[in-house]
Amino acid sequence: DLGRSYEAVIRVNSQSGKGGISYLLESEYGLELPRRLQIEFSQVVQGVMDATGKELSAQQLFELFEREYGVRSIPAPQHQVLEETRGAAGACVKLAADVQVAGRSLRIEGMGNGPIDAFVVGLSAATGDAVRVLDYHEHAIGSGADAQAVAYLELRVGAQTLFGVGMDANIVSASLKAIVSGLQRANAAKNPKESTWQTN
Repeated sequence: DLGRSYEAVIRVNSQSGKGGISYLLESEYGLELPRRLQIEFSQVVQGVMDATGKELSAQQLFELFEREYGVRSIPAPQHQVLEETRGAAGACVKLAADVQVAGRSLRIEGMGNGPIDAFVVGLSAATGDAVRVLDYHEHAIGSGADAQAVAYLELRVGAQTLFGVGMDANIVSASLKAIVSGLQRANAAKNPKESTWQTN
């Protein structure tokens, strides 16, 4: 495919800005970054280019995105909806999950108006970090049996506002991974000497 091979040689330099970065990630890898995430990630890219003095190819850009947001390294929290009730006041979900955060394995439980809200409540209680979801975007990459859901969640973790990203065949799992991604990034910003990503 000549189109793809041509696109792949396009490189991002310090003049490209967030538009060039998001264009490459969308055209080459199907990632549709929300505007505020484009701004956040362009600062990460700029920091790398300033430190190395080099341009980045589309593949290097994607690898940096995967590393920064732990897209491949964060295990999906194993979760189960224990109870779900619907009433005049809306839905109430009780969720339990096993999750890895900063190298610790945690068993969490929380109640909320849906699985994401319940997960955030349980995670906040277990870690002592006040986590709040500010914005949520998701889309599919691919179709059929190979489709992957990508979730981009803008979070407030303590005083920090930042994004987490999750990718999974299941949209709820992708969203929970995105929450862990944001929490891990917040912890890494507080403790820059610690390794950002922990895997099983």
